[in-house]
Amino acid sequence: MEWVTEGVALMFLGTLVATVTVVDPRATVSGIVYLASSACLVVLATVSLSTGFKIAFLPFKLCPLIFSSSAALILLGWWLL
Repeated sequence: MEWVTEGVALMFLGTLVATVTVVDPRATVSGIVYLASSACLVVLATVSLSTGFKIAFLPFKLCPLIFSSSAALILLGWWLL
């Protein structure tokens, strides 16, 4: 079930960030969405770090790195606006 939950959360976060970026990337609400989405990705990275490293399957071990990198890229994109 963790896979399904993470997948739905990632699709929602990606859609939300893309939508507010298309509507108005410089709005205050957009900044809040960027920060909240990045925070959520860091939380997912922490959960994946504590659960994914117990499994020998390599993609689970890469999830924390991917989630953290995604959060950093969202914040970098927001900062560069």
